Amino acid sequence: MYVLAIGTLVMSCNIDQKKDMEMPEVDVDMEEGQLPTFDVDWADVNVGTTTKMVEVPKVVVVMEEEEVEVPYIDVDMPNDDDDDMDMEKVERTIAVEAEVSDVEHDLEIKEIWAKGNNLYVISTLEATDTSIDDKKMRVSDQVTLNAPDLNVKHYIIGERPDRVFNTRYTYVASMDDLKVKLGDGYTSVYSR
Repeated sequence: MYVLAIGTLVMSCNIDQKKDMEMPEVDVDMEEGQLPTFDVDWADVNVGTTTKMVEVPKVVVVMEEEEVEVPYIDVDMPNDDDDDMDMEKVERTIAVEAEVSDVEHDLEIKEIWAKGNNLYVISTLEATDTSIDDKKMRVSDQVTLNAPDLNVKHYIIGERPDRVFNTRYTYVASMDDLKVKLGDGYTSVYSR
């Protein structure tokens, strides 16, 4: 590593020897020697700025809070006589969100299925004809659910946009593909 640094230093400058080197003579009476002297011209270095095209991060569209009507789903689980546990309902918001670019998209929760202790939230993501140029935007939808605390799994029917944010949900090509994936035995608790 040191050899590389010295080699770089020597190659980046111009050295002119001004005096010859003379080695000292060795005997009982020692005469002084003379070390060589050098005139060193260093490389001319200029520091400044230049204009280049680079990619810089842009702020994502900010979501604003607004009062709107959202679907409200009240789920009563069947009462199992063998089960001593009374499943208490909890009200919560089920939301789905995607980050898109190039064109606007519509994201909508279409159905919610229940199967065992799982709720399957099924949404659709569809591109529109409205261009957003080189910008990115987030689209979302939500419903309010009053049900026992169940596992929630999200499936989005549509093509997954090429953004890191969109890895939170499972994307499937069609409703038929999803039905094959989940099998039978689910109950539809919400449909839009």
